[in-house]
Amino acid sequence: MSTSDQHTRAVFDLSGPVDYKLFQLKNPDRVVLDFSRAHLAKGFQSPDGGGLLKDVRTGKHGRHGVRVVLDMKAGVRPKSFLLDPSGGNGYRLVLDMYPSSDAGRAIVRRTAPVSQRKVLVAIDPGHGGKDSGAHGPGGLEEKTVTLAIAKRLAALVDKQPGMQAILTRDDDTYIPLERRFEIARQHKADLFVSIHANSCPNHCSARGASVWVLSTHGKESEAGKWLARSENASDLVGGVSLDNRSHTLAAVLLDLSQGASMQASKQVGHDVLGALKGIIPLYKPRVQHANFVVLRSPDVPSILVETAFISNRHDERLLRSPRYRQKMARAILKGVEHYFTTTPPQGTWFAAQWAKKHGVKIASTEAASSSSGVASADSGVQDLHKVSNGETLSGIAHQYGVSMDAIKNANNMDSNMVRAGSMLAIPTG
Repeated sequence: MSTSDQHTRAVFDLSGPVDYKLFQLKNPDRVVLDFSRAHLAKGFQSPDGGGLLKDVRTGKHGRHGVRVVLDMKAGVRPKSFLLDPSGGNGYRLVLDMYPSSDAGRAIVRRTAPVSQRKVLVAIDPGHGGKDSGAHGPGGLEEKTVTLAIAKRLAALVDKQPGMQAILTRDDDTYIPLERRFEIARQHKADLFVSIHANSCPNHCSARGASVWVLSTHGKESEAGKWLARSENASDLVGGVSLDNRSHTLAAVLLDLSQGASMQASKQVGHDVLGALKGIIPLYKPRVQHANFVVLRSPDVPSILVETAFISNRHDERLLRSPRYRQKMARAILKGVEHYFTTTPPQGTWFAAQWAKKHGVKIASTEAASSSSGVASADSGVQDLHKVSNGETLSGIAHQYGVSMDAIKNANNMDSNMVRAGSMLAIPTG
């Protein structure tokens, strides 16, 4: 069990995949989970209450099942999803319980004030100082190229409405690898983009651009390091402090946060890769995975862009060209902007533009602090739902009590597929 300002979370450790049914009962308020073909582990003890939770009761359900009843202090809106084994953890069922007065519409209102903040893009020029990076056959240094492209990208980002850039370095300075993504975390960046130039030994003919995200091995390495270092205990991961958490719970919270960041990284990586197609041949046609240190942030989506092969004479000439550097910066910006347009963080200018485009009225923070926190159906305010990893359109429709067709019509969708991180307008009434 864990509790934050907005919700109470229960994580069930499972020995394997499981079928379950989730429903609610009123008077008193209860959330019920029925597990098929399951039993409680030896020595299981129900956790104490806390947050929205009053008590937990367990018992048999049918001949071969288990029922878990969570007695709530008030009405809640539950949301659940299953996680496959990863990072040393087995199968897990995650159950989030939001106050009924703070769920759906109200959460959007509280996190989307009238004054919309800008998304913050941390731009990292690779190498620098004593670390010159790769060298081209004509003597061009990677650290020079990455800084030039990064500065151009930062200038373009700052010119865009709703966007702001920070540079991990703006001169020929050496910065340790781990310090680079820490700079992004300290500024609470929405995205981390590391700029590099690829190199091939022995002057091979490889050329073109590629985009990389963190591999599963890199995720596990960083998670182990975080859990082993006591100075991280009071730090925030995904907005949650690991202080005073058990090792197991801290591992679950870290895994959930980094898993979501990796999913978002793949999405923005795909968008950037698509934008690069128009200016240079792609070395790899799909987003690649690697254990790069700079991509290991547990809660900031991160990509690494290899702008070209500096070891290739043709690519080196491109990288030396101010025109190509500007075209590369514009392509990266195009991909990043498309990502934020289709997957806007709540409370940002992009979220407000998305809501306007889809006819969703987002009330002010003051409106959210009203006694009920929920608008009536005839107020014209729609729900704004951010799709989580593992959610389906049918599940979202069931959660809000509307039909799948109604959601598809409200969002101009032509299929039942939903993309993790995307925003959906939920029609009311």
